[in-house]
Amino acid sequence: MVFSGLLDLPWWGYVLAALGLTHVTIAAVTIFLHRHQAHRALDLHPVVSHFFRFWLWLTTGMVTKEWAAVHRKHHAKCETPDDPHSPQIVGINRVLWGGVFLYRKEACNRETMERYGHGTPDDWLERNVYSKHAVLGIALMAAADLALFGLVPGALIFVTQMVWIPFWAAGVINGLGHYFGYRNYDCVDASTNIVPWGIVIGGEELHNNHHAFASSAKLSSKWYELDVGWMYIRILAALGLASVKKLAPKPSFAAPKPAADLDTLHAVIANRYDVLSRYAKSMKRAYREELDLLARRSPRDAAALKPLKRALLRVQKLSEAERARLAEALKNSKALATLVTMRQELVALWERSSASKEQLLRQLQDWCHRAEASGIASLQEFSRRLRCYA
Repeated sequence: MVFSGLLDLPWWGYVLAALGLTHVTIAAVTIFLHRHQAHRALDLHPVVSHFFRFWLWLTTGMVTKEWAAVHRKHHAKCETPDDPHSPQIVGINRVLWGGVFLYRKEACNRETMERYGHGTPDDWLERNVYSKHAVLGIALMAAADLALFGLVPGALIFVTQMVWIPFWAAGVINGLGHYFGYRNYDCVDASTNIVPWGIVIGGEELHNNHHAFASSAKLSSKWYELDVGWMYIRILAALGLASVKKLAPKPSFAAPKPAADLDTLHAVIANRYDVLSRYAKSMKRAYREELDLLARRSPRDAAALKPLKRALLRVQKLSEAERARLAEALKNSKALATLVTMRQELVALWERSSASKEQLLRQLQDWCHRAEASGIASLQEFSRRLRCYA
């Protein structure tokens, strides 16, 4: 007689059990490993923190230091040959279907562990149980599944638990999250929001939002986006089991100042992705106007510019071919060429880490002066709006 387990459930009961168990694992990854350990976006009560460590030991065998180090390196080297898992570098199929192998390869890199693995748990349990005997936790989980659900259902639930994180987290997030979806923020990397509703992977679906504000405990930013991991964090906070340290800044505005000052500079840098988003709207307006103008004056030049709208609006690096085509098309549009150049200068404001705040302020003031003297209506309007950031 086949052992049926301690819990006698209908078929849908086993399905719900599998989904429930894997969802706890997803919550542990997004709340504990990602937001708490890798980015220090929140603090967790020791009881909650240790529960997540224990649960991840049972269901994944992942070591906290390894996960945090690999993820931190991903942010530091994003979309470069040193990125542990970039589909832009190694291809989407390799990351989507073999992301777990890329993770394991980087986790064995001692230099990565030493440079990026700081501040993670290093107590007796971590050194002598969780890190040293990762396979033991998985074996205990297998035994528990078989005992609770029986041989066949228990084995299927266990297999589901074992493949859930490697596929959804290592494959889908690291793969599709840098390949397919929509973007709220024009980051220099290729990160995307896969879907607006972060339920299946605990909010990690909102990957572009995360790359824009990596240290934010909340991953949703639009009213229609749902981050279920943030909902759990709010519940833990209400119970006194978590405290949020960092959130993405929200832009505020006042009447335009006669000239940008240090407060304006700080607000522009803090809200740089909102600035870029508004700049993109100004560029879209100028693009439509230039396209109409070229269509009347030179249909051939208009035809050359029309398919380059996406390249024109992108801040992240273009390919050599895209850059060459865009440069050729912009020869026939002084306004768009000016907008592209001034966007690069604006981005440089928050990339010049060696410049003093006084130097940056003078550069911002000069930028606004040239924008408002450009004769380009959309650029003039944007500059006036820039002086409203508070």
